[in-house]
Amino acid sequence: MIKLGDNTFGKFFKITSFGESHGKLVGVIIDGTPAGLEFDLDIIQRELDKRSPGQSHLTTSRAELDKAEVLSGIFNNKTTGAPICLIVKNEDVDSSKYEKFKEMIRPSQVDYVLSQKFGGFADYRGSGRFSGRITAGFVMAGALAKQILNKVNISVFAYTKSIGKIEDSLNYYIKDINTFIQKREISPVRALNPDLSKKMEHEIEVVQKANDSIGGTISCIINNFPVGIGGPIFNSLESNISKAIFSIPAIKGIEFGAGFKAAKMKGSEHNDPWTIKEGKIRTVKNDSGGIIGGISTGMPIKFTVAVKPTPSIGLAQKTVNVKTMKEEEIKIEGRHDPCIVPRAVVVVESMAAIVLLDYLLIEGKIPSVLKT
Repeated sequence: MIKLGDNTFGKFFKITSFGESHGKLVGVIIDGTPAGLEFDLDIIQRELDKRSPGQSHLTTSRAELDKAEVLSGIFNNKTTGAPICLIVKNEDVDSSKYEKFKEMIRPSQVDYVLSQKFGGFADYRGSGRFSGRITAGFVMAGALAKQILNKVNISVFAYTKSIGKIEDSLNYYIKDINTFIQKREISPVRALNPDLSKKMEHEIEVVQKANDSIGGTISCIINNFPVGIGGPIFNSLESNISKAIFSIPAIKGIEFGAGFKAAKMKGSEHNDPWTIKEGKIRTVKNDSGGIIGGISTGMPIKFTVAVKPTPSIGLAQKTVNVKTMKEEEIKIEGRHDPCIVPRAVVVVESMAAIVLLDYLLIEGKIPSVLKT
C-alpha cells in the first residue's frame, strides 16, 4: 500500500503540513513551542501577506485572503506548550481546468508521477499536496519561529537576487535588518536595488505577455546565529537547511557562501582566514557561508537558492495522452504566476527559521528569555 507520508519535519520544533491546493484548507501543526511565549497573530498574518496571491500584476490573480486562524495551542494570547494548529481556508478554488490533466499530463508538473505512485487516488486538482499553496503553512510556522529567534537577536532575511538574467551581484552586509526589510517591501519583486527591481519587473512582464514564465534566485542572510551549532555528516547544518529548502516546491538548487564558484577557485582564494574582530574570533571574509564541517562559525550564514520557472504556461507544449497513448499538444489554462520568485522569498526565510530554532532547542541553547 502506497502512502502519502513524510509530512512532518523537525525534531524538537516539529511541524506537520496538511491540506491540498483545492481542498477546504491548508495548514500546519507546530509541536515543541515552549509554553508562556507571547503569540502575535498579526505578525503571522503580515508574513502570510507576503506570500499570498494577487499582490500585484506580476502574480497569479487567484484571489485568496489567506487569513490565518488559530485552532489550538494558544490561550490568552500565549503558547500553552500544546501543539499549535494554524489554518488558512481556500476560498477561490476553480478545479474545472484540471479534469483533463488526468489524461493530458502537463510538462514538468506532478500529474504523471502522482498517478503512477498513488494509483490515481491522490488529489490532482491544482497539484494537490504538491502545490505551492501548501507553503502557507510553512510561512505560519516560520513566522512563529522568527518571533522566537528575534527574542535572542537572530535575524533571518531573504531577498530576490535575480530574475532571469537580471542579477544583483552585490554582497550585502545586513546590519539594520528593518532598513533592508523596508527596501525589499517597496519592490514588487522583493529586490533591494531599485534600478534592478525595475529591470526584473520588466523581465517578468515580457514573459507574462508571451504566455511564458521565468525563474530566478533568492539569497538568504542569517545574522547572530551562535558558533558551534550543528554537526558532522548527517547532522550537518547545511544538510538540514538544504532539506528544508528543497521541501519548497519549485526549488532546484542551493549553494552556501561562494557555492559553485568555489569549484573554480584555488584554496588560497576560497579559504577564510581567521582574525579577531571586537574581541571575537571571526573570519576576514565568508566564502564558507558561515558553516564549516556542518557547524556554524559565528559568521553570517549565507545561502542562495535557484527557483525554476513556473511550469504552467499558456504556450503550446508537447505531451502524451495517457488514455490513448498518443503524443499531443497541450495549452495550460488557469491562473498562474509568471514568476514565483517574489512570493517564495518569505517561504525561504520561514523554512530557514524553522531549522535554526529546531537546532537551538535540540542543543539546549535556550536562553533565560525563553524559559518558563
